[in-house]
Amino acid sequence: ENIVREETRALQEELDRQREQIAKLELALEERPDNGPGQGDPAATRWEINLALLEQSRKRANEIEQALSRAKRGEYGICRECGEPIHPDRLEVLPSTKLCIRCARAGARVR
Repeated sequence: ENIVREETRALQEELDRQREQIAKLELALEERPDNGPGQGDPAATRWEINLALLEQSRKRANEIEQALSRAKRGEYGICRECGEPIHPDRLEVLPSTKLCIRCARAGARVR
């Protein structure tokens, strides 16, 4: 239970950082350079990079929100495939994971 509490606190802190990053990127993207993408203008290139980073940050924030929702329902740290607890070391490395290592490996082999 302590590991879940620690991980959810870490997730909330990461979510706060992601939200700050999203706000900064949205602000940076408000003004689009005149040149079209691929024109060689460093400002256009920076805008494209910021757009990609924004998409990545939004995706990560969504993953974290889902993990925090699972924690509120008492499902955090439980594998959604087999129902067994996810090892604390795995949660530490991948705090938003939904699968234990065994089920993650099995799923990777199926694909």
